[in-house]
Amino acid sequence: MTVDFTVTDAAARRICQILSPEPAGTFLRISVEGGGCSGFSYKYDVTQEQSDDDLVIEKEGAKIVVDRMSLDYFKGSQLDYKADLMGSAFKISNPMATAKCGCGSSFAV
Repeated sequence: MTVDFTVTDAAARRICQILSPEPAGTFLRISVEGGGCSGFSYKYDVTQEQSDDDLVIEKEGAKIVVDRMSLDYFKGSQLDYKADLMGSAFKISNPMATAKCGCGSSFAV
């Protein structure tokens, strides 16, 4: 299964740092769920549970998994990690989003 969803080097490095103390086989799951001030929100989970129809992206030793239902909301998106004086966070650039909240954690399509 292929979907146009990319992960930057910065995001992959940060995921590796987060997962380094976790047991082998642990990965980051990214999904979309209803809620948030704009209608949908991104959810990040550290887990070892994977389904056969999940999209699996492996980059620089990091493993990122997206469930099939969330894939429609991620077409053309990019996962990045930003760190600056104001803080640090994962950021998803989603061209399908028609609106988003100020903090970037929820969006509308």
